Amino acid sequence: MAKELKHMTKRAENYSQWYNDLVIKADLAEQSAVRGCMVIKPYGYAIWEKMQAQLDKMFKETGVQNAYFPLLIPKSFLSREAEHVKGFAKECAVVTHYRLKATDNGNAVEVDPNAKLEEELIIRPTSETIIWNTYKNWIHSWRDLPLMCNQWCNVMRWEMRTRPFLRTSEFLWQEGHTAHATREEAEKEAQTMLHVYADFAEKWLAVPVVQGVKSETERFAGALDTYTIEAMMQDGKALQSGTSHFLGQNFAKSFDVTYLNKDNKPEYVWATSWGVSTRLIGALIMTHSDDNGLVLPPKIAPIQVVIVPIFKGEEQLKELTAKLQPVIDSLRELGITVKYDDTDNKRPGFKFADYELKGVPVRLAMGGRDLENNTIEFMRRDTLEKESVSFDGIVERVKALLDDIQDNIFHKAKAFRDAHIYECDNYEEFKEKVKDGGFFLCHWDGTEETEAKIKEDTQATIRCVPYMFEQTPGVDMVSGKPAKYRVIIARSY
Repeated sequence: MAKELKHMTKRAENYSQWYNDLVIKADLAEQSAVRGCMVIKPYGYAIWEKMQAQLDKMFKETGVQNAYFPLLIPKSFLSREAEHVKGFAKECAVVTHYRLKATDNGNAVEVDPNAKLEEELIIRPTSETIIWNTYKNWIHSWRDLPLMCNQWCNVMRWEMRTRPFLRTSEFLWQEGHTAHATREEAEKEAQTMLHVYADFAEKWLAVPVVQGVKSETERFAGALDTYTIEAMMQDGKALQSGTSHFLGQNFAKSFDVTYLNKDNKPEYVWATSWGVSTRLIGALIMTHSDDNGLVLPPKIAPIQVVIVPIFKGEEQLKELTAKLQPVIDSLRELGITVKYDDTDNKRPGFKFADYELKGVPVRLAMGGRDLENNTIEFMRRDTLEKESVSFDGIVERVKALLDDIQDNIFHKAKAFRDAHIYECDNYEEFKEKVKDGGFFLCHWDGTEETEAKIKEDTQATIRCVPYMFEQTPGVDMVSGKPAKYRVIIARSY
């Protein structure tokens, strides 16, 4: 394990390569045989399962129910909403045939030309079209509203440049789709889900986020408004970590989804959609981790506590296990996930380095001398602090330590983010500083021309009009025109 860490790129040397190395060496994921797709390994998937479980609970507390919709979408569906098809056309994977046949020599297979589909099918890049075609059959009266469904699934977007978790051709996500009787209800729902995402990011992932609304050019294809949470990575770049869309009546009109109101008159429903994906694992890695490996917040760590007995022979192991088993049982009764590593095929030093690499928040170790002295050694992953303490009261100490680690990781990330938010109204100064990363709070005149020039000159984009800062009028640093508000501009993943 020390050898593996030795060959891991340092953050300061090459942040991008450090991230790629860490994904592989921490056993989170690996490249697959399909270009742009990844295999999520058990440890990486365990992190996703913990995210999924908590988010699912939070969704259901708002009245959302889970459902499942088809992977394949008729191509004609995609063309019904003009902005939607324009936004996703270049990323679509298309199914054209439904059967293969063996070649004459039997050494290969080829597409059966007689098995061409009457209508080509799209592997879902997102599910608005297939869902709204279904909702037409479910919604008839105001009594059927609101209709709020979510699905956990995979989607396919044919990406040219991919990176594990951050941008892959296939990825896992959840997508919520809701229908409402009024505009006000739909807008409220879109905002509600934005706040759910922000709470989850900050309280569970310990990732501080900026909430805001996207510019028109950065909106989801087919939305009237897109709300976003933007996180800052340790290299100062932004990562869009979750979005919620107010779709208005665009999809309802495209798929003729109406309801009879209380006056028995037909009206189009109002819609939202919202989603987060396995990109959150990328956010987790890049916000907290260091040159020793992952740093995981306890609430999302697959293993919260690892206990390593250091023993010579079976008899000493039995004594240590007898001493430690009540601690293991008590921690598990508190809902804390514990791994007891009593294997004898790896040295303790190797185990310690492995659990540091995998970001286990708390490590306990006990040897023969500890047994004699009624002590135990603990180490916290976030600060790498190590201390030998009395064995008595260790359960309460560990419980308090996990809470402290969760808070410390968040406040460290928040302090970093806040220190790298800059007010800027000088374009030349902005063009120089943005190269080094950070969120720039700048006045914007609201035009696409200014937005495009910033992107062309600096590769930075308007991330959002943020809610957390007081909005004051000013002058656009690019055009010199009056500006009603400030936006967050940053380079991004």
